[in-house]
Amino acid sequence: MSTKKIKTWDELSVIVETGKASGKKVGFTNGCFDIIHLGHVRYLRDAKKLCDALVVGVNSDASVKRIKGDGRPVNDERVRTEVLSALESVDYITMFGEDTPEELIRKITPDVLFKGGDWKEENIVGADHVKAHGGKVKVIPYVEGFSTTDIIERMRE
Repeated sequence: MSTKKIKTWDELSVIVETGKASGKKVGFTNGCFDIIHLGHVRYLRDAKKLCDALVVGVNSDASVKRIKGDGRPVNDERVRTEVLSALESVDYITMFGEDTPEELIRKITPDVLFKGGDWKEENIVGADHVKAHGGKVKVIPYVEGFSTTDIIERMRE
């Protein structure tokens, strides 16, 4: 596995600062990415079109388990990060063990914070911080029929 895209928070801070200093727009999104599907691919591709570098924060296995329950994650963090690193639209990946990426967002302060269409801006963690620092929040439309929870439910049936 290529680990060139996988960065620590401190490495990301330097990359983001350097990128911003050279006029590049840095975007950030996060998620469990438990079972990566077409909805994720389209979401990340659409987000990347709106920034020069896309950073993806991935919940750790322990974090996914706390948020989604004992049956999750379906794929462990090693698998999830390797699949994400294979996507053209993803420039950098970092892990976080908290349930939300608030601390990470404060550390890197992206120019654009992305979330999927099932989110309302007022509920997006880190939105206030990003906007207070001149950034934007962009909700990418939901890809109908492609939700990890829906896919898992269909498999159970």
